[in-house]
Amino acid sequence: MLLAEVVAVSREVAATRSRLTKRDALTELLRRTEPENVEVVVAYLAGELRQRRTGVGWAGLAQLPPPAAEPSLTVAGVDAQFEAIAALAGRGSAAARTEAVAALFGAASADEQRFLRGLVSGDVRQGALEAAMVEAVALAADVPLASVRRAVMLRGATGPVALAALTGGPDAVADFSLTVGQPVRPMLAASAPDVASAFDKVTDGRGGAGAHEGHRGEGVGAGVCVDTKLDGIRIQVHKRGDEVRIFTRSLEEVTERLSDVVAVTARLGARHVILDGEAMTLDATGRPKPFQETASRTARRLAGDDAASDTVTPFFFDVLHLDGEDLIDLPLRDRLERLDATVPSAFVVPRTLTDEADAASGFFEDAVSSGQEGVVVKALDAPYEAGRRGAAWVKVKPRHTLDLVVLAVEWGSGRRQGWLSNIHLGARDPDGGFVMLGKTFKGMTDEVLRWQTERFLELEESRSAHVVTVRPEQVVEIAFDGLQRSTRYPGGLALRFARVVRYRSDKSADEADTILAVRDLAASL
Repeated sequence: MLLAEVVAVSREVAATRSRLTKRDALTELLRRTEPENVEVVVAYLAGELRQRRTGVGWAGLAQLPPPAAEPSLTVAGVDAQFEAIAALAGRGSAAARTEAVAALFGAASADEQRFLRGLVSGDVRQGALEAAMVEAVALAADVPLASVRRAVMLRGATGPVALAALTGGPDAVADFSLTVGQPVRPMLAASAPDVASAFDKVTDGRGGAGAHEGHRGEGVGAGVCVDTKLDGIRIQVHKRGDEVRIFTRSLEEVTERLSDVVAVTARLGARHVILDGEAMTLDATGRPKPFQETASRTARRLAGDDAASDTVTPFFFDVLHLDGEDLIDLPLRDRLERLDATVPSAFVVPRTLTDEADAASGFFEDAVSSGQEGVVVKALDAPYEAGRRGAAWVKVKPRHTLDLVVLAVEWGSGRRQGWLSNIHLGARDPDGGFVMLGKTFKGMTDEVLRWQTERFLELEESRSAHVVTVRPEQVVEIAFDGLQRSTRYPGGLALRFARVVRYRSDKSADEADTILAVRDLAASL
């Protein structure tokens, strides 16, 4: 298959806001894709390279050779060339990489160059969301959508499932199962402005006769679990015999960077287990340290000797598999019983079980007063819906916050002269791109200013006298006092009194909050 066919579909998808039109275009392309190219095509239409790191940065794309007059590149050939580029290492590798990039881009047409540049920089803006791709796979292979969706959740990737569906049909898709050592997409929580709203979402009007409270297995008759929301990083821990592997929420393996968590997991009595939880950096007295210090342990570009000296402690809130038994289809109350029997209480997230909204609110207040981030309200009768963000889990924080993407940064003045300061904030548009919601320079310490100046110059796309436009990759958690209507921004909304809470190195731009979620929040305030 020619790369030009993929580029043409990408342009078609980017040109429409219709979800059905996107899905149909993707379906038609998948139907004519050869099996050996399926995984590459699926990755490219998701705006991703299969190679996690190629060593090619934005600077390496600054000066490219003139484009070819006609397209000739094949999908398989491009993937092979990127594989070879990613394998370059050692003395002379920089020059060899520059030569290889020039050869690849020199063989590409103008449209292909633009597409390849977007793949390398992570900036393919086509709105080909994964949901549309999953639907396209189901249609192209004539496999029930629910089966494809579940297989993708369990496999943690769409490409392998697409290949199985298109070559083996329903039986091949059904073969995907929970496997210890293979990360699963984590279940996600929706948001609510307060505990009462979260309680209503989760209980869906069920109500109850009375509260049953306890930090571990008590209150099995209650309908709601209220977990403390820790200010850590999401981890998924797999133990298979003596082997322990740890993955982030984006399914990146970080085992070598979290030896403390490995040690805790290795001491568990279970031989085979998959645990979901949070990891937090603690000081010598056992008190939590700031989120950024925990994040530095899982990000290569931030890690250092000082970070490695801190203790990282896991706190688990769910178990997905235990000694040969898959648990994701069991209700949460049953999973919690298995969790409490497997993990010492010192490593279990504090929780209460209740039927009363007032009790849930009281637990929230206690969590916040003790310095925690908030709570997650969960339905005890719900299964573990890997990769889904539904009403079964709802998080509540003591302030309004959004995870947004930095689109541009302005140079500071006065005391901030020479630093990149005022950041432009955007919510993710489900149909592609980002919708600006405002700017802020508040909440930034000198340390943050130094860090973000370095970071955003790495992401620079272009600049004017005062503004540096950056690749939309960096997620930042923003606190704000409210949302107001605005004719200044295309989304029709603007943040009031926005300020930086923290930069989220543990989240990618496609995990940022959407403009639809922002509008829903505005309607509830």
